[in-house]
Amino acid sequence: MPGRGSNSGDGHVDRHRRRQARDEGAGVECCGPGSVLGIPGISEDALSPELREGVARLAAERDRLRDELAKARGRIALLERLADEDSLTPVANRRAFVRQLTRMIAFTHRYGVPASVVYFDIDNMKQINDEHGHPAGDAALRHIAEVLRQNIRSSDIVGRLGGDEFGVILAQTDEAQAHGKAAALAASIAATPLRWEGLIIAVTAAFGVYAFSGSDDPQHAIEAADRAMYRQKRATVHADPDL
Repeated sequence: MPGRGSNSGDGHVDRHRRRQARDEGAGVECCGPGSVLGIPGISEDALSPELREGVARLAAERDRLRDELAKARGRIALLERLADEDSLTPVANRRAFVRQLTRMIAFTHRYGVPASVVYFDIDNMKQINDEHGHPAGDAALRHIAEVLRQNIRSSDIVGRLGGDEFGVILAQTDEAQAHGKAAALAASIAATPLRWEGLIIAVTAAFGVYAFSGSDDPQHAIEAADRAMYRQKRATVHADPDL
């Protein structure tokens, strides 16, 4: 009996190999016993050559559509990212920033945790543009955006709000903590001058902080931080008229 079982097994292997060779010659993939192209319940032995050819065409079309779908999803992801990125600097644009601020306000409302927004205004952007040209000014904006990005947590958000103004959303940060972080970011900007075409260009920024609650409107929060920034800037100018 063992010998007969062995011969039967060998015959089964031979038949399987012959079927596999026929399938490969016809361009049809074998997806396992009792299935064709991964469809259970359809035996490849039951298919005529015409049907096998038709199934092969369907399989090729399926693979093509899968590939097109993957490419389309990639293009959509790219377009979504471009729609949210600032056109000049490697941070969020104002629209994306406001959307993230709206989400953070809702999070604050739901969980009762503190959060703050910081408004930065570059002090000497006009001087940089006048003395070195607008390409230097653009380089300064990109430089500042990068300094801010490198000195925040992954949970925080940086955005360019327009011109030479930037915003930073600080998650789970109360007003006192936000003031300390904003001062540290301003110090990092001042301590990291722009190196552009062999020149070293000093850049500084004024800032304002607003700790928002869950009942705030995002535009109101930005405007409140903006007003706080102007108060700080006026106080700095009065303290040092040479600035």
